[in-house]
Amino acid sequence: MTEISETNGSPKSLDRVVIRFAGDSGDGMQLVGDRFTDVSAAFGNDLATLPNYPAEIRAPAGTIAGVSSFQVHIADYDIVTPGDIPNLLVAMNPAALKANIADLAPGSAIIANIDAFEPRNLDKAGYEANPLEDGSLDAFRVYPVPMTSLTLEAAKDTGAKPRDAQRSKNFFALGLISWMYTRPVEPVYKWIAERFGKSQIVHDANLCAFKAGYHFGETAELFEHAYEVQPAKLPPGRYRNITGNAATAYGLIAAGQQAKLPLLYASYPITPASDILHELSKHKNFGIRTVQAEDEISAIGIAIGGAFAGHLGVTATSGPGVDLKAEALGLAVSMELPLILIDVQRGGPSTGLPTKTEQADLMLAMYGRHGEAPLPIVSARTPSECFDATFEGARIAIKYRTPVIVLTDGYLANGSEPWLFPDVDALEDISIPFTTEPNHLNPDGSVEFWPYVRDEVTLARPWAIPGTPGLMHRIGGIEKEDGTGNVNYEPANHELMTRLRAEKIARIAADIAPVEVDDPDGNARLLVVGWGSTHGAIQAGARRVRARGHEVATAQLMHVNPFPLNLGEILSRYDRVLVPELNLGQLSRLLRAEYLVDAKSINKVQGLPFLSAEIEAKMMEMLDV
Repeated sequence: MTEISETNGSPKSLDRVVIRFAGDSGDGMQLVGDRFTDVSAAFGNDLATLPNYPAEIRAPAGTIAGVSSFQVHIADYDIVTPGDIPNLLVAMNPAALKANIADLAPGSAIIANIDAFEPRNLDKAGYEANPLEDGSLDAFRVYPVPMTSLTLEAAKDTGAKPRDAQRSKNFFALGLISWMYTRPVEPVYKWIAERFGKSQIVHDANLCAFKAGYHFGETAELFEHAYEVQPAKLPPGRYRNITGNAATAYGLIAAGQQAKLPLLYASYPITPASDILHELSKHKNFGIRTVQAEDEISAIGIAIGGAFAGHLGVTATSGPGVDLKAEALGLAVSMELPLILIDVQRGGPSTGLPTKTEQADLMLAMYGRHGEAPLPIVSARTPSECFDATFEGARIAIKYRTPVIVLTDGYLANGSEPWLFPDVDALEDISIPFTTEPNHLNPDGSVEFWPYVRDEVTLARPWAIPGTPGLMHRIGGIEKEDGTGNVNYEPANHELMTRLRAEKIARIAADIAPVEVDDPDGNARLLVVGWGSTHGAIQAGARRVRARGHEVATAQLMHVNPFPLNLGEILSRYDRVLVPELNLGQLSRLLRAEYLVDAKSINKVQGLPFLSAEIEAKMMEMLDV
């Protein structure tokens, strides 16, 4: 679907629609979008979302800098992106309209809260005239709705003060859009009761506003008709709507259970990673201990201490926090302890774009430590796959006794999609036995514990919990002698240990899944290689190119270090290789260096994910069509 049709009658069926809610950061657009998304997920639609938060804390109300939006794409078939172009924009004020109008195509619909389009707000948004009246929106279908005044009218008997009552206008908008797209209302009633039940006045005001919006759609005769998007035909099973941060938290819970280890999670609050801590703190029944540390360095120190004591040690942060954790991460490499560091990437450098997405930490993850300190890197492709990537990171960390970096980003962390509940019984057992007995026989017949005796296959050293009788040992950041773990400054030993640590990481390549290539006919000349959250745009772009009669192959990497063993052979099959990244070309540099392949880049660093049309255009360019 490209635009909303204008025929009369009963609800008109659509196969898909893209809706964007936009308003001031205090207008509750994220809440409205989240409610609409959850209802659509329960209804059975496939969906993908793109929350977009203002980067400034408490930006002046009514200004462009303070605009918050939530885009949701719902469909009756499998979709992979939140959509390129909104079919409908709900604009709660002039700034929301101005900030988003450039993303609309002619014929798109706009529902505007006309009450907010008064001189003061127009001036704040930079309008010289009211766009609802000056003809500048003639290319669109505009529906002016007095949401604020209708909300005040609906809530006048609830006891809410006018200033408080008008805050419920987001529920008026939700009610209107729920009618417009025939969403069930009972789940919203239930959610309002659960969320606001402790305050009868707030509960009643929000409920009345929601009902007023719904009935306005029914009775105002402003709209041609309602629309319906039927449930999607998804694989059978139990689903829930899930964000990437929630999926990451559940991946950690599952890893702790399957490793048979208590999980110690320590972090310092940072956007956009903080929700992982919030979610994990709710699940202490699974043996999870959560700590909000005083700073980033303390957080990773706590996690390392937990790993030394026999816990699954985890910390999470964003790019600036990884900078601060670098020295301690090198310590974990030297100590060869299992540790998971989750980096929810955001725009940088420095504070950068704290609420916007980016993929610019790949080189930081690869090389952001002094000395030779390689470690495995796993990246998630979709919000729901954050569960799998986190679980895989834990498996590698425990088996090989190494810190692992799991890369997600702001788009994955805050975006959501339906998640098919995994079969818990089918989850891999990733537990390993602790060392409980001495492991070295001395020439005199005595036995003792050596902390750096290695497994012949994995090169992992033993994991002994401090306090185990007869296994007293010390580890630290000063270079150790292989085997004994004694401090050793000899040049040859340092090179030996450096090469052993590197070889241990290299051997992981034989223990990870090979790269899978999507090349339907096997005749493509162009291979598009992605990592992380570019997956959806790459897949959607490839679908468009194939629909135009051309062939293109795609591959998405979960394991970025070490690369899967078959990656070099796959790259050699294709005449041309394209690497889309939300950075200036970091994976493409690694591929060119490792495999001497002439990988070309398409790059974007705007704090927003790729549009599928952008990937499609580059594919067509490289296909010379």
